[in-house]
Amino acid sequence: MDNREYRRARVFITGAVQGVGFRPFVYRLATDMQLTGWVNNSSAGVTVEIEGDAAALHTFIRRIEADKPPASFIQSLDVTWLDPAGYTDFTIHESDPSGEKTAIILPDFATCPDCQREIFDPANRRYRYPFTNCTNCGPRFSIITALPYDRPNTTMAAFEMCDECRAEYENPLDRRFHAQPNACPKCGPHLGWWGADGKVLATHREALLAAAAAIRGGEIVAVKGLGGFHLMCDARNDDAVTRLRERKRREEKPFALMFPSLYIVRAVCDVSELEAALLTSPQAPIVLLQRNHNVGTRYIVSLHVAPNNPYRGVMLPYTPLHHLLLAELGFPVVATSGNLSDEPICTDEREAVERLRGLADAFLVHNRPIERHVDDSIVRMVGGREMVMRRARGYAPLPIRLREPVKPLVAVGAHLKNTAAVARGKDVFISQHIGDLETEPAFDAFRRVIASLQQAYELQPEAIAHDLHPDYLSTQYARATGLPLIGVQHHYAHVLACMADNELGAPVLGVSWDGTGYGTDGTIWGGEFLRVDERGFDRFAHLRTFRLPGSDVAVKEPRRAALGLLYEIYGDAVFDRHDLAPVKAFTSAEMNVLRGMLRRGLNAPVTSSAGRLFDAAASLIGLRQRCSFEGQAAMELEFTLNGVSINDTYHCELRGDSPIVIEYQPFIEGLIADAGAGVPVGVMSAKFHNTLVENIVAVAQRAGIERVALTGGCFQNVYLTERAISRLRESGFTPYWHRRVPPNDGGIALGQVVGV
Repeated sequence: MDNREYRRARVFITGAVQGVGFRPFVYRLATDMQLTGWVNNSSAGVTVEIEGDAAALHTFIRRIEADKPPASFIQSLDVTWLDPAGYTDFTIHESDPSGEKTAIILPDFATCPDCQREIFDPANRRYRYPFTNCTNCGPRFSIITALPYDRPNTTMAAFEMCDECRAEYENPLDRRFHAQPNACPKCGPHLGWWGADGKVLATHREALLAAAAAIRGGEIVAVKGLGGFHLMCDARNDDAVTRLRERKRREEKPFALMFPSLYIVRAVCDVSELEAALLTSPQAPIVLLQRNHNVGTRYIVSLHVAPNNPYRGVMLPYTPLHHLLLAELGFPVVATSGNLSDEPICTDEREAVERLRGLADAFLVHNRPIERHVDDSIVRMVGGREMVMRRARGYAPLPIRLREPVKPLVAVGAHLKNTAAVARGKDVFISQHIGDLETEPAFDAFRRVIASLQQAYELQPEAIAHDLHPDYLSTQYARATGLPLIGVQHHYAHVLACMADNELGAPVLGVSWDGTGYGTDGTIWGGEFLRVDERGFDRFAHLRTFRLPGSDVAVKEPRRAALGLLYEIYGDAVFDRHDLAPVKAFTSAEMNVLRGMLRRGLNAPVTSSAGRLFDAAASLIGLRQRCSFEGQAAMELEFTLNGVSINDTYHCELRGDSPIVIEYQPFIEGLIADAGAGVPVGVMSAKFHNTLVENIVAVAQRAGIERVALTGGCFQNVYLTERAISRLRESGFTPYWHRRVPPNDGGIALGQVVGV
């Protein structure tokens, strides 16, 4: 062959290219095209050296991007052209552990169709094996201990593969080639059935059958899954669900459900094509679906699963263990996190016996260690596309790619719905959902997650980004590190997270609405319009402020938010308005205490919170005066909109400048008048939501910025978000909302990175 046409290319590929069958894909492609060279993993990505005719090499490189494995994605593909080295065949080299750790750790993926078929095929050697996987599915993030992603760097290191599994693992043409968790009944993990005291009662198949019998009999079973334990019970059984609520101290917050099949989901919920695709995707999140009213008696789900809630949080089995268990049962189960409220989920079986004592009647466990806890992700459809509301299994720790590189740093997020993040170059690796930092176990989990991310990427941070609130445990953690501190205002972080999620540059008008965030003026912000440019932000507009009597107590008592709002409007006269629902909700003794708080401004901080405004509206129309979980009143206000379709609004008014103040008095008075006249709750709720949207449009028109980012926990509300999207578009603006990163505080860490 003419040497001028014979070339060698060194191809370096970064992205999600490890643990997805990328090397065997390259091997098959090279051998099919009769090219020579080698491929290997490194701590940064995949390297290919390939020799052959120059035209064939160009085709090979194009096909890498076009034909790559479905679970992979490529961030960069760099090619260096070299003189031929004289390779005679194509081989797969051992992984190179040296160099900077920048390779992407993949999330855990749901069981693929091929593995599903195998576990239900009596002729297959993995028939009914609960830990079946391949390069297209199975554990990744929950078992990896270090980069590169090889078996010795996972919790499967202790399981020596049998000859048959080893042959699969070493065969480049097998879909289990270098599937690091590869195992079978001969050599892999197995199940155990333990009593409430941790005593082993059965193993293997008998353990699964015992768990199914217990759930069928109305018991609560703790099941060790992929990233931790679930507490499971028969979702049709009122008594079992009620007992689980009592034991878990979870009065009304909805439980997640796991269904045996999509067919049975459709018997209980309305499921669109996009929602069905989400349920059956490799991410397999919990999807919020609207409950239908055409339920057959066989699959009726207890109303105690989600009291006063038209939605159900639904997922399908996503591991072989779940597939086998649900196939044995044939009915939906509650599958809620194996923990007490405000604590991280249990990952170790011995720990679970102690921590879940009194919650679970028995334990279905296994002996594959879980390196890190990973909750189920939660997604809902908003504006015709998915919105991740809790980012964990299936999504974390995939990076968000920034427009510009940042220095190595750690971001510690907020206090509620916490996630942390590490940043290197253009990549921000956001942790799995950690939760509210309300307890010492939760704070311990937070510290472990940050240490784990830094260790995995051998990151030496130059600074640490944190919220401005001085009392947040995350802020206190940041201060204790000794690293240079960079404080990022809470609502600015929300806007920056939405911008990064949508790959937006400035200028942007950010509508950042949530319950609580520490403002630059020392007050509680929450109903903010931030004008963002290349230099930072200014507070362009906000809701009129009011006081929250009792401070944090008001988060659980909408009546307090309403009273503070009414006091701002009417002053002392409000205490004589016994016709108003929130005033009637207090005893005279309580009212005397609250009167003193509001008059003196003691334990009654000033807020502009949109979240508390929603609470106040729910109280004023008599919907809810106390909550058992955060956001409950606002959720129920949204739920009243089912079947209501009106465009009516209350009067809205903007006043002042620098910043503009949204005056709520006219529409609160309209709400009070409607409540007194007996207007249906759904109509009042619709007018309230519509009025808020008209205020968004009015402020956008005053700002004159074409791109508007909708962010913060309030924009988990589908009606509010979709109506804002529609009205902004009608008014000539381009709205943006969240997709891959939650609009709630789960996105704060990303915004803190961008804000550095």
